Amino acid sequence: MYKNYATKSQKSNYQSTNRSKHYLKCHLIFVCKYRKAMLVGQLNDDVKRIFLSIAENSDFEIEVMETDTDHVHFLIRYIPRLSIVQIVRRLKQESTRQLWLLHGKILRKQYWYQKLLWSDGYFVCSIGEASPETVRQYILSQG
Repeated sequence: MYKNYATKSQKSNYQSTNRSKHYLKCHLIFVCKYRKAMLVGQLNDDVKRIFLSIAENSDFEIEVMETDTDHVHFLIRYIPRLSIVQIVRRLKQESTRQLWLLHGKILRKQYWYQKLLWSDGYFVCSIGEASPETVRQYILSQG
């Protein structure tokens, strides 16, 4: 027999779709290609704005985001039909395209060979065992 062990406060955090109830969050990190310190000044402001805009038009939510000069941390809430790979692909591809339109001159000096910004890989972990507040405070301390 199935018994729901979630507390009342946890239940209120669940999201529901037609066929599921879920609480999915991950800590995601992207690194600038070659660890170049590109996330400064107006480019940094624009990358944050662009990421939030992408999330607004997607089935995931950026709860917390902070950048350092060469990488960005996210706390992302998502639905089961999305894979992490889909989220990563969308964020990286759209942000790269938009940033090259806005800051092509600056980016061309560093990435003259191809229109790049992000390294090929990424870091992700589920935050199921860590409290969201612990992850949130860690991400906010990166700035």
